[in-house]
Amino acid sequence: MTLYRATVLDTPGSLTPTGVSLRAEEDAGILVEDGVITARGGFGSVAGTHPGHDVVDLRPGILLPGFVDTHVHFPQVRVIGALGMPLLEWLDRCALPEEARFADTGYAQQVAGEFVRGLASSGTTTALVFGSHFATAVDALFTEADRVGLRVTAGLVVSDRSLPEALLSTPERAYDEALELSRRWHGRGRSRCAVTPRFSYSATDDLLDACASVLKDAPGTLFTSHVNENPAEVAAVARLFADAQDYVDTYDRHGLVGPGTVLAHNVHATDRELSLLASQGACVAHCPTSNSALGSGLFPLRRHVEHGVHVALGSDVGAGTGFSLLKEGLQAYFMQQLLGADGLALTAPDLLHLATRAGALALGLGEQVGDLEVGRQFDAVWVRPRAAEPLDVGLRHAASAEDALAKVFALGTPTDVAGVWVGGDRVSTR
Repeated sequence: MTLYRATVLDTPGSLTPTGVSLRAEEDAGILVEDGVITARGGFGSVAGTHPGHDVVDLRPGILLPGFVDTHVHFPQVRVIGALGMPLLEWLDRCALPEEARFADTGYAQQVAGEFVRGLASSGTTTALVFGSHFATAVDALFTEADRVGLRVTAGLVVSDRSLPEALLSTPERAYDEALELSRRWHGRGRSRCAVTPRFSYSATDDLLDACASVLKDAPGTLFTSHVNENPAEVAAVARLFADAQDYVDTYDRHGLVGPGTVLAHNVHATDRELSLLASQGACVAHCPTSNSALGSGLFPLRRHVEHGVHVALGSDVGAGTGFSLLKEGLQAYFMQQLLGADGLALTAPDLLHLATRAGALALGLGEQVGDLEVGRQFDAVWVRPRAAEPLDVGLRHAASAEDALAKVFALGTPTDVAGVWVGGDRVSTR
């Protein structure tokens, strides 16, 4: 057993149009046994009830739940920062040529190391990852994530049209390779698998049928893809699926929209799509820096929440501008401010919820991670800036716990992440 002493902030509730509540304890004790939180309360009380255990003192600083990234691309680490292009041009010029290089297993292994370090050093303990078009590269990702100890859900990215030939598959091969990856990795350690067509723009109905077959034949796998990201993409999908009601329908009519579904972006959603996503229990991954970098649009968070659609945060590396969900939370705040009356005014607790608890719920891990409640796995991030750095100054002069959390989102960077734990194991961030 280990007893952690810290200022602890988390948000165990749910995001509503009126926000979420912050649970804050200035001098908390969290007792961890075999990776699970077994007691929580004031440090004096917990220490008195459970004497004789090793104490890890994380004061000063703030202990938060581990961050949960619900949309991030493994093969795009090396193209972060390619600005000035809309989605389809960026894919053609930057992302897709880089992703073709992952046919080389050695190259994929190098990037897997960079990718997993990027997640860990930013405090991301759980991620839903867009894998690679090559099964050997997805193996490299899972191998590295398993070695480091992160919780990763990922899968083979599949397409059978509209992309360079090197990235195309067939429905039959997509099914076989995805199912074999699931047999090797789903439920192994902290790894899980997701069925991952790139997007309807690059998938025929036959391929989407094959994806549905993988979901059926590999129980417990998730489904993830893109939807309604960019107006040109939405228009192209409408031309390719002339008989579909809308973009979400291209997935739903194949039985791919449900409680285990996470669709990224959804910037240009119709009311019908929002009602369908809500009724099916699907989640949307909001990717603020990517939406800004590609000029995709301002995410209608208020409309999602009012329709009852569950929303969490994604970094969308590499169109997104880095792995830090602190940055994504801050950008989400900015975008809602810019929407004025159409936006959903966010508070610091809302940002923490979107970066932690909301992601855990989206990935079906709400009973395991997402907050620091008794019974959860001890997935945690210790934010401790260096002395005299702006965040250190801000935290020392914060007027309240909520004010301190706002400063963490406004000023925090990966360099302020001093410790990361997954299931009670301290993870190397270098």
